[in-house]
Amino acid sequence: MIKSLKGIKKPLLITVTMLLICGLAYPLLLTGISQLLFPYQANGSLLVFDGQAIGSELVGQDFTDQRFMKNRPSAVGYNTYTQEEKADGTYTGISSGSKNYAATNPKLTKRVEADIAEFLAVSPSISKEDIPTDLLTASGSGLDPHISPESASIQIPALVESTGLSQEQLEGIIQQHTQGRLFGIFGEITVNVLEVNLDIAKELELIK
Repeated sequence: MIKSLKGIKKPLLITVTMLLICGLAYPLLLTGISQLLFPYQANGSLLVFDGQAIGSELVGQDFTDQRFMKNRPSAVGYNTYTQEEKADGTYTGISSGSKNYAATNPKLTKRVEADIAEFLAVSPSISKEDIPTDLLTASGSGLDPHISPESASIQIPALVESTGLSQEQLEGIIQQHTQGRLFGIFGEITVNVLEVNLDIAKELELIK
C-alpha cells in the first residue's frame, strides 16, 4: 500500500502543478494582459449608447424596419428574438451555423427566391440579375455583420426613399464603416451593417 502511494505521489504532484499553471495561472495572466492592452476587444467589442450595450460590432442583427440596411440571410436569424418568442419557446437559445443546403436542394431555391422577391419589393428599380450574391447567401456562422460595398450601395435608393436622408449622407455613412483588407492583401473589403444602421438611427434621431 505504501509503495503504491509512493508510486502515485510524483504523477499526482505533476498533475496538480500543471493544473495550477495551465488551468489557473495561464488563463489569469492572459485575461489580465488582454484587459490591460485590449479591453474593448477582450470584452466583446461592444457598442454602447447611453451606458447600455446594444450589440457587438462583430455580430450582426436582424433589421426588419425599411429605414435600415439589410444584412445577409442568416440560418439562425442572428439570434434576434422577442420576449414573446422567448416565453413561448420559439426562441430556443443562442447558436450559430448554417443550413448547409446543397445547390440542388429545393429548400435553398425556395429561400433564395423569397429573398429576391422581398428585395425587389422595396427596390423595384433594381433587376434581379444585379443583386449581389452575398445578399442572397448566408455566412457560415450566421452571425456575420458584414456585406460587400456593392451590397451596401445597391440599397441606397431604397434607403433614400424610406429615411429621407440624401444619397450623399448615406454614401458618407457607408464609407465611414467600410473596412479594407487586412494588411491590404488578406480578406475582402466589407461594410459593417450594424454600424451603418446605428449611424442611420442617429441621423433620424431615433437614438442620441
